[in-house]
Amino acid sequence: MNAKLLSREVNKGTGAPVIGVFAPCDPRIDQASRERSINIVKSAAQKLASKIKQPDGKAVEIVYSDILIDAESQADQVARQFKEAGVNILVCVPDTWSFPQLTTLSLMAHFPKDTPINFTTGNSAPRPGVVYTHATAGAIAQFGKLTHINVGKWPDTGQSPEMDDQTLGNLVDWCYAAITFIGLRGRRVVVFGHDSMGMETALAHVLETRNQFGLEITRLDMKLLSDMLQKESYDKEELKKLRLWLEGHAKDRIELPELEKDSELLDKSLALYLIVRDLMVELDAVGGGFMSQLEWGSDSRAIQQPVADIMESLFNSTFDHNGPKPVIPFATEADVQALLTQLFMTWLSGGNPPLFMDFRKVWEKDDLIEFTKEQNLPVSKEDDWIEKGFVDGVNSGSASFDWAALPGSDEDTIMSKISFPKAVDYFYYLGNSVHYISPGGIEGIAARLAYSSLSGMFSMVWDEAKTVELPHDIAQAIRQTANPTWPHTFVVPKYASMTEYKQYAPSNHFHMTWGLKPARLQFWMDFTNVLSITPWQARPAFVEGTDRPVPLLHLINGGEVNTKRLKLGR
Repeated sequence: MNAKLLSREVNKGTGAPVIGVFAPCDPRIDQASRERSINIVKSAAQKLASKIKQPDGKAVEIVYSDILIDAESQADQVARQFKEAGVNILVCVPDTWSFPQLTTLSLMAHFPKDTPINFTTGNSAPRPGVVYTHATAGAIAQFGKLTHINVGKWPDTGQSPEMDDQTLGNLVDWCYAAITFIGLRGRRVVVFGHDSMGMETALAHVLETRNQFGLEITRLDMKLLSDMLQKESYDKEELKKLRLWLEGHAKDRIELPELEKDSELLDKSLALYLIVRDLMVELDAVGGGFMSQLEWGSDSRAIQQPVADIMESLFNSTFDHNGPKPVIPFATEADVQALLTQLFMTWLSGGNPPLFMDFRKVWEKDDLIEFTKEQNLPVSKEDDWIEKGFVDGVNSGSASFDWAALPGSDEDTIMSKISFPKAVDYFYYLGNSVHYISPGGIEGIAARLAYSSLSGMFSMVWDEAKTVELPHDIAQAIRQTANPTWPHTFVVPKYASMTEYKQYAPSNHFHMTWGLKPARLQFWMDFTNVLSITPWQARPAFVEGTDRPVPLLHLINGGEVNTKRLKLGR
């Protein structure tokens, strides 16, 4: 037999998340109940197909089998069907009792141990799929594999029962965590420059990131970008298009005091976006970062280069001069743990734009009363934002344009709220910053990834959060206390007190993504063995209807932290 030469054509969908939906059954059960089980499988698959998307907006492939798994032979058959279809995420929707080892356990033997599996079932008594779920999940936990169960609700009777909205919502949250876990394995991010300004909290933990998340970190020198700018290695016609697009939205808000010099700097900063974008496409990168300081634009001994603020903002936005586009999470200052935080949360939210911020000044109630009094600014002590306080989130780069307006706003509305002033003066070569003040009422999760060499583990410090909108004069006055040319987002955590928030920040940067639910983040942390850090005294250990139920694997192994350490062999 001769060896087979593979085609040079590559299916780019290979390895992408594919969800397989199936059900076990008992061969002794009547035909009507078997047909009902098949209908549940089909209904669950169709509902997921309309709900789950990748960050680029493309649908996640959902497949299902109408072969009910009664015993080992059917388990092998369905497993082989799934493997041929590229299934790497499993959803079991049992409606009847069956025998765990003969069914799902035999199917799982065909897949890697870390394959995500979810059991979603109705809490029904006639043919107790819920009993099967508990029996099988318990068996799986005993041999050290993670699984999640979703004991929800669908009608006990009828041939075509459908799960209720809460049950479906819980399953959708789990699926987003699973596709983030699976979809990012084997992908890469690109970071330009070395360690971020000597910030040890921003290091590229290359081996640990590869081992824990399956992500590669490609590291390129900023000299490449400097050389490509000098050689004008970009499409000059596209640069004109990008410049005209920016001027079309904000010409009267682009500050160019020395017109010829500053216009050239603006062009270079826009060209930088085109250069980096093309490099990232060439490398098939899902995210990026750029060191900038100090060598790029702040060291007077070197040839100064333009600031990269607009470039970074464009990557993190849902549009550019070519129209709508996927968000490509991008971190300023080559902050790799910022990049990873943004990348994971963007995927978990289905592609929503991230916000990169300095954890700048924490304004507590007493600070605000004293400040507004000094500034002769009227304020009501009953306002929510003054009662609890807020963080002034502000940074020169990575500020997604989308955060200038409310979620769902169109491009024109967003861009009408953004200005491009001259950058602050310690960037010697200067260029243009991005400036706006985010509106209030944006809800999501504010978080930051951290790493410890003592445990060899990553953790996520997080809380639910919302933005607040201050009265115009107060917002402008607070803006002047920091960097007035940079974006400002006033963030209020849900559970953390301002004292806790000040003391427990794992870095000087933090990040927020709107529309991200705690359960999705928690499911993902289960898959990736990331420790969940919520040291807020006001937050209960479990918030029903918000948090995901703690997996049985954690309960029988001494809790989440101990289980995750055991899984890593710590």
